[in-house]
Amino acid sequence: MAVEGVSFATECGRSLALIGPNGAGKSTLLKTIAGLTKPDHGQVTWRGQPVLQSSREIAYLPQRGAVDWSFPITVRGLVEMGRYPSLGWWRSFRKHDQDIVQRALDAMHLNELRDRQISELSGGQQQRAFIARALAQEAHVLLLDEPFTGLDKPAQEGLEHLFRDLTKEGRLLISSHHDLGTVERIFDDVLIMKCKPVAFGPVSEVFNSGNISLAYAA
Repeated sequence: MAVEGVSFATECGRSLALIGPNGAGKSTLLKTIAGLTKPDHGQVTWRGQPVLQSSREIAYLPQRGAVDWSFPITVRGLVEMGRYPSLGWWRSFRKHDQDIVQRALDAMHLNELRDRQISELSGGQQQRAFIARALAQEAHVLLLDEPFTGLDKPAQEGLEHLFRDLTKEGRLLISSHHDLGTVERIFDDVLIMKCKPVAFGPVSEVFNSGNISLAYAA
């Protein structure tokens, strides 16, 4: 889906929701920020540099439905993948890398599940495993595509708490989101879009019925 005219700036320690109807371009925008899709015009920068030069600091978490959960890998193996960008092709895991992986597992309360195949996890555990991989990558920016979709209520509440903890640690979370009833509870800022931006700013200022109607009107 084509997206045009999007221009905004945000910072670490914030959580930003991308809101809009199906086909509004939310996933496309996330992939563009992640450097997976090249924009035809303009650029995405992080710390004043194009995102491709900062890829280690940016982690993209796709929709759960886009992941092959039958792939034979354990939780620990998935989290260890977060270290690969720092290792390159020839360097082996050092104690430093193992320590980072262990801290990520501990932070996401996954240590007891570390030897399980990812296919054996619940939806909430799968999301935590992917976030642990991002923590092992030492990413400052987490880009999440519909992370709450398909989770039961306890898992959703756990992920909400995790969002708050990650922003308190100084990370930036940008997430596409479809549940309008939880936006004010979870996020600091919102970008309302319909292929083009409708409104951007703090949730308390721009998340209102007028802007929502502009985005969702037929």
